[in-house]
Amino acid sequence: MNQQIRAPQLRVIGQDGRQLGIITRQEALQIAEQEGLDLVEVSPEASPPVAKIVDWGKYNYQRTKQLQKTRRNTKALEVKQMRFGLKISENDFNVKLKKITGFLEAGHKVKILIVYRGRELAHKELGFRLAERVVSQLGESALVDQPAQLAGKQLNLVIRSNHAKVKNP
Repeated sequence: MNQQIRAPQLRVIGQDGRQLGIITRQEALQIAEQEGLDLVEVSPEASPPVAKIVDWGKYNYQRTKQLQKTRRNTKALEVKQMRFGLKISENDFNVKLKKITGFLEAGHKVKILIVYRGRELAHKELGFRLAERVVSQLGESALVDQPAQLAGKQLNLVIRSNHAKVKNP
């Protein structure tokens, strides 16, 4: 802001939003002072840096309000977790599947843990089959975000809703 700007040349935008062109820092400061406003660097990484002639108090207030509004509108996504054993009964499987469906509809990611106990580790393929069964039962509503990986005595996979908005496709 004002004297703290170090770039010798600036692309200056006036208070009304029109471009004043590329001028020296000293000229830009004089223009801002004549209008009784401040010179604020809005994009220091640009070549040349972009500065705007604004009322600093009003500009800072609006920027703060905008940040609060975006923070209020963002929904924190959690990764929910559901544990399965290899010897799970059909009814328990269906109950857990309904819970997972509810999590996915709420927009959460779901981490599925398939836990091996004792000698079950000798039959790793059963866990992979169970993971495939879970994903196939969920059908089109779920996408595998992280494929099944064996880590110690548990098999992990992460799924997300097919309908969720993806930032990085």
